[in-house]
Amino acid sequence: MFDDKTYKRCSCHGPLVNKDGAPVLGDDGKQKIGRLDKTCPKLKQREHGSWYYSIELPPGPDGKRRPRAKQGGFRTKKEAAAEAERVWKLAQGGVDVLSDETVADYLRRWFAKRVDLKRSTRAGYEDYIERVFIPYLGGTKLLSLRSRHIQGMFEKLWADNEVHAENHHQAHQALQAERAAHAAWKNSEDRPRPKELRLAWENAKAALQEARAQPWHVTGPGTQTRMLNTLSGALDDAVKEKLISENWTKQVVLPKYIRPKPLVWTPARIDAWRQTGERPGKVMVWMPEQTGEFLDAVADHRLYPMFHLMVFRGLRRGEAVGLPWAETDLTLGTVHISEQLVASSYDVWEDTPKSESGARTVKLDSETRSLLELWRERQVKERAAWEEATNVWKNTGLVFTWEDGDAYHPEYLSQVFMRLMKKLDLPPVRLHDLRHCAATLSLAAGLHMKAIQMLLGHSSYSLTADTYTSVLPQFEEAQAEAPLALVPRKSPAQRDLHQEPEGKPSDLAGDAADVPQGDAA
Repeated sequence: MFDDKTYKRCSCHGPLVNKDGAPVLGDDGKQKIGRLDKTCPKLKQREHGSWYYSIELPPGPDGKRRPRAKQGGFRTKKEAAAEAERVWKLAQGGVDVLSDETVADYLRRWFAKRVDLKRSTRAGYEDYIERVFIPYLGGTKLLSLRSRHIQGMFEKLWADNEVHAENHHQAHQALQAERAAHAAWKNSEDRPRPKELRLAWENAKAALQEARAQPWHVTGPGTQTRMLNTLSGALDDAVKEKLISENWTKQVVLPKYIRPKPLVWTPARIDAWRQTGERPGKVMVWMPEQTGEFLDAVADHRLYPMFHLMVFRGLRRGEAVGLPWAETDLTLGTVHISEQLVASSYDVWEDTPKSESGARTVKLDSETRSLLELWRERQVKERAAWEEATNVWKNTGLVFTWEDGDAYHPEYLSQVFMRLMKKLDLPPVRLHDLRHCAATLSLAAGLHMKAIQMLLGHSSYSLTADTYTSVLPQFEEAQAEAPLALVPRKSPAQRDLHQEPEGKPSDLAGDAADVPQGDAA
């Protein structure tokens, strides 16, 4: 049974007495001076001192008696008693209420045991823990952690976002000023060029360097949601370990995150982009005409077969560069996606696909199949030439390689794609957005959404339907016209709206007036 053990004490100093009220004497025979604690005569005053509790805990796993749970600083006896009862119930439920483990200690211990995570996922978790969670929450005892602490962490993050966004704006302005100062100095017709223009450029470069040194990274709603999910997973495990009573992330409120949906580069959007330089959305998809223009322009490029594969079969960047010949069957016309190359800065490593559904077999279209056959012949010739010249060829077993057989760095593909796109003056899309092109083209060609899900290797039908497919304008027009075809009409739908209708207006009005009110409703 719970035994309410509460008492009041203070930090006043004075002459000490024992339980019987007799003075406590020192070695010199004088009365000792020290903290009065529970014996202070002022404790009878309501506002003096604070309330504490001290409760007996259940025996430990070995059956031995455990130290009492104690805590103070409560304003009233009622508050101390309520907290004592809460702690007692936690102890009865198996929670170690005597634990001094901090949030930082627990998160690092939790992260160390998460050997089940992919390498890239582990890197993200470690970044959240060391860069965000521990600086904001690390010193708090895990037992004392509450929703308000986590909410406060995100509120501080939002405040930092505002500062960082302003820093980014200032850096952009400093860049424009530096470019203008450089252009003024470079284009000066005076010889030698004026020293003041050179000095202005030097000052602008120094200002730009200073502006870029300021923190500018803005943590968006999507990243905030992933942060909260990571912390929630850690606290779920803490609940299972009986370290805390509940997961305090459940009451945290974040800005609503809506996954960005792809938008198609329509002529109107392209015109607006050329005038303002602003993209209408984070994820953009080319029209079929723009996709064809890109493929025609890069048909002689070394990476053309890879771009063609990504555009029409929807492979991810890492899946394309990590595709082995052992999983490519040109006789059957299939590629099996079983591994990928993942990049983080300069580090590149092999890994399994993004999810279980990412491991899939993709049927090749006839043109991609022919391109891969030609590419294989080219690779064989390059190997022979390389071995003859250097006697060394890196047998990576990959489909797409450099002339020496080495694998492409995934980031290199993105850089090449961006350079080609800018050179062709096409509206901007990311290399990853070629997957969206594949999904959108497949949808417009009449493929069922389930087939597109399997093509892209998505884990859920809704992810494909809600996020990765844009509706092409031609497809939207067909959808808009479809209902008209279902309604039989005696006369053409288009008529002159200014033409006087057959019959007098009074006759039409009379017909309407003859309709009973109930039927008209």
